Amino acid sequence: MNRQKLMQQIIIAILLGIITGWGFHHYLDANQTKEVASYINIITDVFLRLIKMIIAPLVFATIVTGLVSIGGSSSVGRITIKAMVWFIIAGLVSIGIGMLMANLFQPGVGLNIAIPQQGETNTGLNSSGFSLKSFISHIFPSSFASAMANNEILQILIFSIFFGAALSYICHNSQKTSPIVTLIEDLGRIMFRITDYVMSFAPIAVFAAIASAVTVQGLGLLYDYGKLIGLFYLGLFLLWAILAAVGFFFLGNGVFSLMKLIKEPVALAFATASSESAYPKTMNALDRFGVPKKISSFVLPLGYSFNLDGSMLYQSFAVIFIAQAYNIDLSVTEQILIMLTLMITSKGMAGVARASVVVVAATLPMFSLPEAGILLILAIDQFLDMGRTATNVVGNSISTAVIAKLEEKQGGEAPRQEI
Repeated sequence: MNRQKLMQQIIIAILLGIITGWGFHHYLDANQTKEVASYINIITDVFLRLIKMIIAPLVFATIVTGLVSIGGSSSVGRITIKAMVWFIIAGLVSIGIGMLMANLFQPGVGLNIAIPQQGETNTGLNSSGFSLKSFISHIFPSSFASAMANNEILQILIFSIFFGAALSYICHNSQKTSPIVTLIEDLGRIMFRITDYVMSFAPIAVFAAIASAVTVQGLGLLYDYGKLIGLFYLGLFLLWAILAAVGFFFLGNGVFSLMKLIKEPVALAFATASSESAYPKTMNALDRFGVPKKISSFVLPLGYSFNLDGSMLYQSFAVIFIAQAYNIDLSVTEQILIMLTLMITSKGMAGVARASVVVVAATLPMFSLPEAGILLILAIDQFLDMGRTATNVVGNSISTAVIAKLEEKQGGEAPRQEI
């Protein structure tokens, strides 16, 4: 009943946020709406800060305890290989759907925007840091404290793997449970309890996030960019259908139970446009579905860095849309190269603010596309971000459940499912 009540509160908060935002946008001038939105954003910022406060210790605790419970290094390697194979295939499918939707419906054709002179427009985005070299260097932490302080999920993941593997080795060789294991298990339980406290404020944060966006941009923006937004969400629903179909192949009717269980974290991710806000609830939903914690605590954080299906669909869709808007024809070969480039650059996005937009901005000059084109979608990025973030949660939930099912077939514990 508490979960159902929270879900109802989130839906009501979304509706009230739209109405409130429309009222402010309609009755206030442009300067006043920005000022009002800045004050409303305080609520959202506080909530997201509380979420960020939880994520780092929660990820560390769940990964380490998961690795200790898995035990043998062969299990870790087997699960990692399965996860990465899924992530690569899902990424290619996601990027492919984005390109298919943009090429098939051509939302940018007819805009006929003149290509700006070099240096004429400043997007305000720092895209210089996205390269394979910088990404590989960045995933390895120089300081665990720094990684925790900055919520660098991928760096925390790397350290936690080393720490968990070493702790597992010590426990299995000494044939006794280390007090450190008990301490970290207690840390995980404490963080989940703190999560419950923080999530009680979720409806208020959802209301503030929606109200702030609509206050500044208004509902008219949805009409002006209706075709673009509609096609993007059509692509997301197509991706959802494919993910559900693959999930059905492995999980049977259980995939429908899973979709029912994750509706709350998906709604939260959609309303706040933050995957981090949905992480604790997603972990809880997977636990209720029957995914062993030793698998969910390892695969889900890994997916948060490598399995961002909605974000990758957005990136390919946005790049092709911008090319169409400037009447630039991209050959099949160029589009394939864009697909492969996005597969690499998107892996460095975890933990970066407005990361998907930055990845697009970084990719455009690689193919001689105007970087100023990013300004065409910045105005509606909030609405696009909501959809791609919710899709990331769906993709990671299904992938974790499927990998758990595959592990079960190799002798793991049988999952239970809460209907």
